[in-house]
Amino acid sequence: MELVKPGLGLIVWMTITFLIVLFILSKFAWKPILAAIKEREDSINNALNSAEDARKQMDALKADNEKLLNQARAERELMLKEAGEMKDNIIAQAKRSADEEGRKIITKANEAIESAKLNAMNELKTQVAVLSVDLAEKVLRKKMEDRSQQEAFVNENLKSITLN
Repeated sequence: MELVKPGLGLIVWMTITFLIVLFILSKFAWKPILAAIKEREDSINNALNSAEDARKQMDALKADNEKLLNQARAERELMLKEAGEMKDNIIAQAKRSADEEGRKIITKANEAIESAKLNAMNELKTQVAVLSVDLAEKVLRKKMEDRSQQEAFVNENLKSITLN
């Protein structure tokens, strides 16, 4: 029944321990983690801004291509049919390559954003795991300073382990 209804002392010590862990995390862990997240967010925003600039440049290239196309139409009336066909082929190829280049730039930017996001998440997970293990190790070392306590803890855990 002790496991179902913990004693008042256990609740008090668990609350104090929890508050200490919470204080330590808020004091030392959250600031670097939040700084790293903010840095990643800024880099992602910069990448998004670069992608937006690339899109604007692509729009400007499309507008320039439109102007060139209008000029080519005016000159087409003066040129021979063969020269007009060559011009149309060159313009179509320029449009395809401009569209293709724009898609490549946007794809690279999206990949860079995803990569930065995954790296930030993995780094955050690693930092949290390391901090948790270090904290658990310190708590166990502090709690198990006496050799007899250690032996009793090991024997108790060995009894609860079942072999297959």
